[in-house]
Amino acid sequence: MYPASARAQRYALTHLPLHASLKSSQIRQDNGSQVFQDIILSSRTPEIGNYPLILALKKSQTLAFQTFQPEGPFRFECGQTLERIQIGYHVYGNRSPTGDNVVWICHALTANSDAADWWASLVGPGKAFDPARDFIVCANILGSCYGTSGPASQDPKTGKPFGLNFPLVTVRDMVHAHQLLCRHLGISRIRILAGGSLGGYQALEWAVMEPGCVGKLLLLTTSARESAWGIAIHTTQRLAIEADPTWNQADPGAGWSGLKAARAIGMLTYRNYETYVRTQTDPDPEKLDHYRASSYILHQGEKLIRRFNTQSYWLLTKAMDSHHLARGRNLPVEEILASIRQPALVIAITSDILCPPEEQRILTFHMPASRYCEIQSPYGHDGFLIEGEQITDLLQRWDC
Repeated sequence: MYPASARAQRYALTHLPLHASLKSSQIRQDNGSQVFQDIILSSRTPEIGNYPLILALKKSQTLAFQTFQPEGPFRFECGQTLERIQIGYHVYGNRSPTGDNVVWICHALTANSDAADWWASLVGPGKAFDPARDFIVCANILGSCYGTSGPASQDPKTGKPFGLNFPLVTVRDMVHAHQLLCRHLGISRIRILAGGSLGGYQALEWAVMEPGCVGKLLLLTTSARESAWGIAIHTTQRLAIEADPTWNQADPGAGWSGLKAARAIGMLTYRNYETYVRTQTDPDPEKLDHYRASSYILHQGEKLIRRFNTQSYWLLTKAMDSHHLARGRNLPVEEILASIRQPALVIAITSDILCPPEEQRILTFHMPASRYCEIQSPYGHDGFLIEGEQITDLLQRWDC
């Protein structure tokens, strides 16, 4: 375990508190967006202190990250209320005069709102979602730790992070927050609503909750409800986190060992046997320790603790378990799916063992305007993040 001061410093450099301040030595306006250079991010909280982070940005790089605090209290599906929440989000491009070029991307478990970073194969100049043509929005989900309210956010009543006192979050709560941001941005209709995995859960919920707002759906490696298999995996991950005696402490490094173990479990489901054998097999038959596959798993866990909050991870796996389109609607899930009449491109990854193609076939069977496509890929569930070329080809042939 790192010393407390080092843990706090690493936390400050990877987590955006609600009141982070941005200063810039040079700001200019370029088509309605701000271009920053030599930006200083200062984090000032009693627990963390003041650790400046210098971000060297290219002159042409747009700082697309923004925050929004909706007016009034936010009521969660569990019945709890927060007096104020914050939503962190990115926008790329400009809205057309008629507002018919909006693309909204919903992200998965540990991603953030910078879709041009984690989905660079689909978002960017010359890509399927091009800021020169599209107005692209991606919001950090409720309960996360990248600018939107979550366990790492400061509780105004105590001046300390919410921690496990943060309300239980559901996918519908995430969509509710998206809807508030959507109204704030003056968007009345989304041309394409896209999401993979947990992002697909949000897209499906939004199509049911507000059908008039959604034009088309791009759904990847997702389902109408969280499967028993998925719930079992998430429960196992939470057991790993809870086995770390520090996981519920009010400390920036709380639960790091447990989070690394949870990430290791997740990495087994995001890929598959074929991928590990092909990429992580040791060529040396004489090895007795320090295997390549072990190093890979340890490295992935170390990467995650540098950028994510343990209690957010625990909370968001609970949110994924809550996903069920039929909950509270007094209709079978099949009838709920039949009510989704937007054109939908549903993409499955043949080697996905976490949310296998059978789940996407169910969507397509019941959604009347949907099209089912399979991508041949060895990358399993992570294929929706990796197979940008194949996804782009399918998307362009569908959305023409």
